[in-house]
This record gives sequence, structure tokens and C-alpha cells, in this order.
Amino acid sequence: MKALFLTEVGQTEIREIEKPIPAAGEVLLRIGMVGFCGGDLNGFKGLFELQEYPNVLGHEVGATIEEIGADVPAHWQVGQRVTIYPYLNCGTCVSCRKGRRNACQDNKTMGVRRPGAMTRYITISWQDLYTSNSLSLKELALVEPLTVGFHAAARGRVSASDIVAVIGCGIVGMGAIASSVHQGAQVIAIDIDDSKLEIARKIGVQHTINTSQEDLHEALQKITQGDGPDVIIEAVGSHITYRAAVEEVAYTGRVVCIGYAKKPVEFNTGLFVRKEIEILGSRNCTDEFPDVIAYLESGQFPVEAVISRVVPIEQAGQALADWAKDAQGIVKIMVNFGE
Repeated sequence: MKALFLTEVGQTEIREIEKPIPAAGEVLLRIGMVGFCGGDLNGFKGLFELQEYPNVLGHEVGATIEEIGADVPAHWQVGQRVTIYPYLNCGTCVSCRKGRRNACQDNKTMGVRRPGAMTRYITISWQDLYTSNSLSLKELALVEPLTVGFHAAARGRVSASDIVAVIGCGIVGMGAIASSVHQGAQVIAIDIDDSKLEIARKIGVQHTINTSQEDLHEALQKITQGDGPDVIIEAVGSHITYRAAVEEVAYTGRVVCIGYAKKPVEFNTGLFVRKEIEILGSRNCTDEFPDVIAYLESGQFPVEAVISRVVPIEQAGQALADWAKDAQGIVKIMVNFGE
């Protein structure tokens, strides 16, 4: 069966691999849809420090159970549509011992540090499965990236009393926006792409700022009546946006960092002290899968608007290369393996 490998920086290749057989405690999944994530893009561009080469890409999955191995609970049945928790934690490091498996020191995400799902069949532990009776395979493939944004909003303790600014309207930023709107917060979406800001409006943000057309500081001061946002979620991974988040957040506010900055960032650390702000990292997700599935089942999220392109595996490598050359207007690219 065909699998899409990221072989080295800037290079992908379709290779033939063997169809796996489920061991005890595992199921065989027939892959339907797999999304490219920002990590795949940065791995392709050589900007993701955790990416290992060569590796089968893919961890945003919509699939169907094809076969069930021994010792799998009876509520898992052939034909169920599922998505997967793609992170593998060690269970022994300090993060795992504290119950924070998402921040495992030796985390192995599918497609990054172990083989991914960009192929026709994979096997996986039943404990990493989530199902929905109503979501399509396309919608299920959106669950994982949205959980990363939902987790960031949870890290920022977003509530209905907050003004929240999300910098970056990729799919993870959209997840942070969706969670913040869902919590009842007043939300400001920030990007340089009007098409992405339009999608954010469909999710329910009250304000948008295109920083290629207006000054970020002036716009935020006007919206917040001079206070700055209570929470700023950085979902770009740029030294510019990292600094902006610290500079623009309100006194006693919270900054949540999702993006990996591509080079060291210089800060005026006096702002940390004078504002008494909290700076919080946010990695992967914890128990947000059921919340995101329920949110998608509610029909509130503009699924079709965020899916920019759907391609077969034969065109997947070129689609990733195209995205690397020009990200304008691209939120989510999916690879379709058929039902």
C-alpha cells in the first residue's frame, strides 16, 4: 500500500509499505481522510526541531474500523467511524507522573517521531480511539488540530468575562477562537489574511484585525478601551508575534504560547514584572477530544470554510510543497483515501 514519506527537508516520496496486522489490544483502521498540519509544513521547511526523517506523515485522522484484534472491548465494532489520539507518552517522566502526558519529555507524535497515518491502513491501540455517530470522516480529521486550540484556551483559563485575542488564524488558532467563543468570551481574531479573518467571523468573533492594513496596538487599544486583552493566544510562532503578545496583553493578563518561534526572541522582561503577567506554554492536548467532537456535532463550526484543498495521495507531496511556497488563503489541506 502507498504511504507518503517526508524523506528530508523539502522532499516527499510515495513508497510502498506492508499492510499491518492488529496485535492484541489494537484495531486495524481504514484511513479515509488525513489532514496536513502546521508541524508537517514546518518539518517540510526544516523549521520543526522535533521532526525526524524519513517518516510517514499524518496524525489528523478520520478513519473506519476495519478489523479488531484480541482483547479489545466489545463496544468497538467494525464499521465505526473514528479519530485518534496521536501522541505516545513514556509514562515515567515528571510530566507523565503529574498526569500531564501531553507534555511528556519523550512524546512521540505520529508523523513526527513515529510513523504517521498518511497511508491506507494503520493499527492503533483501542485506548487511543474516539468515535462519533454523526461526524463525517472529513470532520473527524479536524478534531485533533482543534483540540490543540481548545487546550490553549483552557491553559489561558478563558471565561465569559475575558477579552481574548488570538494571533494567527490557522486551524489551531481557529480552535482557540472556537473554544473562546464557545466559552462566551469577547474574541479578537488577528491575522494578515482577510480570507482567514472572514472564517473567524463565521465562528463568532466580535472583532478582526488585519495587521498588514492597520496598527495592532492602536486597534487593540481601541477595542479594549485602553486596557489590552485579558488573554492573548499566540498561534503563529514568530518572534514578532511573541513580542507583540507580551507587549499588548493587559496588566495581570495571560499569554498562551502555542507556536514554535523559529529563532530566539528578545523580550523587555520588565513587562513581565510590571504587568505581573502569566506566560503559559501550551502543547498538544489532554482531555479535549470529547469536547471538540461535541462542538463539531453541534454544527457551529464552519467545516467546509476551513478546508482549503482536498487531494489524493498522489498529489499530496505537491500540495505540501505548494503550501510551503505560498500559505495565503490556506487553512487546512486534506488527503482523501476514499471511504
